Amino acid sequence: MKRLLFLLLLLAGPAQAQILTPVKWSFSVEKTGPDEALLKATAKIDKTWHLYSQFVGEGPIPTSFNFEAHPSYKKIGTVVEKGNLSDVFDPVFEVQLKYFSDQATFTQKVKVLQPRLVVKGYLEFMACDDHQCIPPEEVPFEYIETGFGKAQTGTTAVDSTTAIDSGLVTEAAVTETPAEPEGATVSATKVEDPTTAETPSSLWAIFIAGFLGGLLALLTPCVFPMIPMTVSFFTKQSSNRTQGIFKALSYGLSIVVIYVGLGMLVTLLFGADALNALASNIVFNLAFFVLLVVFGASFLGAFEITLPSSWVNKADQQSDKGGMIGIFFMAFTLALVSFSCTGPIIGTLLVQAAVGSNYLGPAIGMIGFSLALAIPFTLFAIFPGWLKSLPKSGGWLNSVKVVLGFLELAFALKFLSNVDLAYHWGILDREVFLVLWISLFLLLSLYLIGVIRFSHDSPVQFLSIPRLFFAVAAFSFTFYLIPGLWGAPLKSVNAFLPPMATQDFDLSAAQYNNEPATHNPASGEAKKYGDLFHCPHGIDCFFDLEQGLAYAKKVNKPVMVDFTGHSCVNCRKMEASVWVDPTVLRMLKNDYVLISLYVDDKTDLPAEEQYVSRFSGKKVKTVGNKWSDLQASTFNINSQPYYVLMNHDQTALVPPQAFNLDIANYTDFLKSGLEAFKEKQ
Repeated sequence: MKRLLFLLLLLAGPAQAQILTPVKWSFSVEKTGPDEALLKATAKIDKTWHLYSQFVGEGPIPTSFNFEAHPSYKKIGTVVEKGNLSDVFDPVFEVQLKYFSDQATFTQKVKVLQPRLVVKGYLEFMACDDHQCIPPEEVPFEYIETGFGKAQTGTTAVDSTTAIDSGLVTEAAVTETPAEPEGATVSATKVEDPTTAETPSSLWAIFIAGFLGGLLALLTPCVFPMIPMTVSFFTKQSSNRTQGIFKALSYGLSIVVIYVGLGMLVTLLFGADALNALASNIVFNLAFFVLLVVFGASFLGAFEITLPSSWVNKADQQSDKGGMIGIFFMAFTLALVSFSCTGPIIGTLLVQAAVGSNYLGPAIGMIGFSLALAIPFTLFAIFPGWLKSLPKSGGWLNSVKVVLGFLELAFALKFLSNVDLAYHWGILDREVFLVLWISLFLLLSLYLIGVIRFSHDSPVQFLSIPRLFFAVAAFSFTFYLIPGLWGAPLKSVNAFLPPMATQDFDLSAAQYNNEPATHNPASGEAKKYGDLFHCPHGIDCFFDLEQGLAYAKKVNKPVMVDFTGHSCVNCRKMEASVWVDPTVLRMLKNDYVLISLYVDDKTDLPAEEQYVSRFSGKKVKTVGNKWSDLQASTFNINSQPYYVLMNHDQTALVPPQAFNLDIANYTDFLKSGLEAFKEKQ
């Protein structure tokens, strides 16, 4: 009766409490040859929700596919994903998160070895919106198709007797038909592979980065001196001003065409699918690390990266032909001659655009770069009088290259860190990374004020105002990084640093552990699952409902059940933004018994504790399955975070709450629970 009362109180609580199925799956087979087929899995995603990519990195659970071995087929390559992909930095997990909106299509190419193709397995996925997440779910799939060995193509769709909602899948039958199969969620003949759409914000960021890179390239000794030489050529070779303007515009347009063509070539060579995999591939990340170190060493003066002189000579010969072709090859000659300075900048931009999984990224980056490079040449050719305002060439141009060299080395460490984190090497933890950055930027600061210089540098006899400003910025950034060695969050550069979890010495954690908790569950009895989980901010909590309730009854305190997960982004946001509030933290430590239940944990339950859920009909095999089933069956909701304040008899004290970053609201929530608990005593 009490449990029923508890359930009724919960259902009378927040209106949003419901079982969420934001992702619907459909499956189909496409014959691509007499002995080849393409297996498709299409996800229809509700508005405001997103489905995580296979290459999400550290943090949320990525989408993954598990195929059972069968003699009828052999996989060709890996699962390819396409759809409306976003790539954003999450400040909680401190990683780039990749996720799909609206729709995503996953395809696996297979070689068919028998007349009848049989492919079985399951996929696992996780979905979130801006306020909540559903725990990872497994969706079984089955592809069956006959008639292989004949030169014919066609499409078959997996037809389910019910909608394939977020893991609730009935046994599938196969219907070979070009029309929409009856009862299927989405007909395979109507499912089109969407191209990878880019978010406007990410493309704008790539464009701006390219434009800034082009401005930096202008200030190098390979490019800057070319401006007056080129302008002088156009003014002397043009019979009138109109012709000079036309040639200048054609020259600028040629620069844009050349560099944008280079960006498109990168995409064509790698392909969109390969670009999507770059960010998580150990070979590419290590290669990029080495490449950027080489670029940095080149800028510092160790050597010059040059193209074969025969290329430059042939391009220069073509520029003598005159007309539009001659102007184009003049621009091409500029690109070849200046490569020792522009090459490392271009390479860095293309690497960053590629690992961002942006199909258009390399081309967009080169549009920005080429515009920044072309506009000054064009404007000075149109208005040659402006040349008098240009600073004279000199040693400062080489200083620009050296500054870029230090930045290249600092940027290279990010790619090495990606590999280190993905494979848990533990070499480049947060302190080591920061020490290397502090060293690099301190050396850069000393270089800017003339304390150190390289063999090809001119002596710094005095500090110019621009050089002084850059030196102040470099010193300030260096000093800003130093507190990070003791756990300072360094929010402005978190996108580049390894996660705080890799920090060995963290004084920021001590401020939470120093506040005493008035209860100590460790009264000789070990906490169940205590070796697997840990509560944030020094809170002494439980990870098993029964054990936590028993202790709460013993010390006569109310309970807060925290349905959470390892991969729950919003759970970490609540802990980092709300739980750290002094009033909230004091109540969680002293006034409540906190029970954190991880719904996505993969630890196997003992055989005697495994069971078949009456709610979903699925086998409950893991710790995460157990708490996920409890939340769904008792509270009719499957999103996290979800906070329930309850009495010792499991009756709700107040309506539960979900994700809400309003500290005042959360404080009132905890206070109202305490008042309700006291009234029932």
